[in-house]
Amino acid sequence: MKTRSIGDWNRQWRWIPPLLWLVAMTAMPVARAAEDALVMGVFPRLNAGETTTRYAPMADYLSERLGRKVSLVTSKDFQSFWQGIQEQRYDIVLCNQYHYIRAAKTDRVIGHNKEFGKDTLAGVLYVRKDSGITSLAQLRGRTVLFGGGEDAMIGYIAPVYMMLQAGLKKEDFKSQFAVNPLNSVIGVYRRQADAAGSGDMVMGQSAVANTVNFDELTTLAVSEQLLHLPWVVKRTMPAKLRESIQSALVDLENSEAGRKVLKSAVLTGIGKAEDKDYDPHRKMVRAVFGTTLVPQ
Repeated sequence: MKTRSIGDWNRQWRWIPPLLWLVAMTAMPVARAAEDALVMGVFPRLNAGETTTRYAPMADYLSERLGRKVSLVTSKDFQSFWQGIQEQRYDIVLCNQYHYIRAAKTDRVIGHNKEFGKDTLAGVLYVRKDSGITSLAQLRGRTVLFGGGEDAMIGYIAPVYMMLQAGLKKEDFKSQFAVNPLNSVIGVYRRQADAAGSGDMVMGQSAVANTVNFDELTTLAVSEQLLHLPWVVKRTMPAKLRESIQSALVDLENSEAGRKVLKSAVLTGIGKAEDKDYDPHRKMVRAVFGTTLVPQ
């Protein structure tokens, strides 16, 4: 049996500390990735409590699929939500189409909502049948109640775009704002305004159906169909992680567990999306706000 000299042992042990250091350094990014939570933000169409109820299962599902904690954060209002996007607080975010257009330099779209079996929606202008209003031109000098603020793609931007296309200017009508597209329709039904800027899915909402007699309202104008609310991630996110998140979201409708998550969020699915899918939205935004893409 061959014995090792003291010199042999010394040479062997000299390699062990560097080897241990290499192993430790290789493992650190993996450990750090597992420890760092991904932050998921959601467009505040609902109050914080309802948003949590609907989307907490989504965060849990993504955590399980990714093997990494996904933390849901809510915003008290649209302003604080947009501030979160500007400050890059969210790794994953469900936002409205206008938010994405403004944030496209720092965020990448990976998916879009499917709601009530549709992956698109349109802006609509509603009036009462007894109003005598039968054309967009007749909204000159009238009050229009828009659903949401000036950053509402479907409740404000799309309806205003249709009015501008009909030859009206913003100063030709008086703009008022309801909390959301549902309330704008309810407001017009109650004669609080002459027309409502809203969306084509509003009439199917129980909150409206329980309050409004649809027979007393009519559709004045409908925009082109626009791809639904986008899911986006930071552009700095590694491609492998981005692709894993996209795959997890798109796969939701293909399993019983995933369909439960969708049901909780009141969605019927999430489809893939890319930047060019939002070019029709950009056309409207530029027409309404100009090249700055923001209200003037």
